[in-house]
Amino acid sequence: MKNWLAAHRRAFTATIRRLADAPLATLFNITVIGTALALPLGFYVILANLQSLARDFSPQPQLSVFLAQDAAAADVGSIERRLKAHNGITSFRFVPRAEALATLKSRAGLADVIAGLSRNPLPDAFVITATGRDAAGLDLLRSEFAGWPKVAEVHVDSDWARRLDRLLALGRYAVLMLAAALALALVAITFNTIRLQILTQRDEIEVAKLIGATDAWIRRPFLYFGGIIGTAGGATAWLMIWAALLVFNGQLRPLSALYGIPLQLAHLTGADSVAALLFAAALGWFGAWLSVRRHLTAHNPI
Repeated sequence: MKNWLAAHRRAFTATIRRLADAPLATLFNITVIGTALALPLGFYVILANLQSLARDFSPQPQLSVFLAQDAAAADVGSIERRLKAHNGITSFRFVPRAEALATLKSRAGLADVIAGLSRNPLPDAFVITATGRDAAGLDLLRSEFAGWPKVAEVHVDSDWARRLDRLLALGRYAVLMLAAALALALVAITFNTIRLQILTQRDEIEVAKLIGATDAWIRRPFLYFGGIIGTAGGATAWLMIWAALLVFNGQLRPLSALYGIPLQLAHLTGADSVAALLFAAALGWFGAWLSVRRHLTAHNPI
């Protein structure tokens, strides 16, 4: 175990030294990788903030529960008790049929029409504000309320929620496609970078192989090289997005003050930041592994 740790420590130290010996090339590679990663990460940040803003400023979803015409006061009380005990709603309001008719009558152009009615055709109703905002949850509530006794019909305001869900799903799909494309680009960049490193050390590798060095020993410093520049590229992308958000939030402050609403874009969370760095490190490591594997397979001196 000690020998294994010592070998990794030597490989890591040698990699850091090699990176420091070529600062311009190292900075260029890290910048290219960081720029490639900043695009999907930036779109992900924008999408997450849009989702948060949509939830904060979208209207609360409501359901209208219309009772049957023959519903008595006892039926209304029973439904009211069930609503009070329900965990899926924030609030509710009972609208008697007389109040609904008076509201309808107050609207322009309808007074004469309503005056000609022989009886009130409107039912008693409950206007319910749901806790959740997703369309699937609203549909479940509608199905549940529709099955209650003396409930004739349930209308749910879920069209906006459906549109929002579909737009966000489309955005997530676009971010995923962009991330996949740029991940391939990052692997290709690392592959070519490691390939150039291998070409400059080809003689050393062949001599090491002739004196008994294993493939793992030869591969190790290059894998560290790929993982380090990948991680550094991920950190660069994080800093690019942080700087962009700093500037953009500064421009949002006057707009926020003008409308009296808090408008500020948030950066990646701690968990997302760690995941992005690990993802960048894994892509760099994978590109290095592919490059070294190709070389060792094609150039294996006997």
